[in-house]
Amino acid sequence: MLVLLQSNVPSLGHIGDLVNVKPGFARNFLFPRKFAIMADARNKKELEHHLRIAEQKKAKALSSAKELAQQIASVSLTIQKPVGEEDKIFGTVTNAELAEAFKAEGFEFDRRSITILDDIKRVGVYRGALKVHPEVTAEFKIWVVAQSN
Repeated sequence: MLVLLQSNVPSLGHIGDLVNVKPGFARNFLFPRKFAIMADARNKKELEHHLRIAEQKKAKALSSAKELAQQIASVSLTIQKPVGEEDKIFGTVTNAELAEAFKAEGFEFDRRSITILDDIKRVGVYRGALKVHPEVTAEFKIWVVAQSN
């Protein structure tokens, strides 16, 4: 029996694949779970239409993520930390602190999407990365300054 897959099925195929399976497997497993539909001309056209729409949405999300990445690249965050001898900082700069600094700049991001690229041990300028989209990562500057008492 020829079926058209509507979702990725391990060891069977990906969305849009035309697969030949046994009728019982299709009736008892694939159809009830909405993993596949009968392969006829109408269903093929409908699935192709849905795939085109999904591809357009994906492209739009990617372009907006790239625009956001450009905005983030121009941002430099300033973090104040207490310092000791030779401008060594006490403690460390955390992702949560960077998320709060982004919030102060007008951006709302989850702390788990922020990565600190350099080891921050002293006062200075460092680099960080933010995963905006699965395919887009933006780098930004982190300024670590001495906390004024």
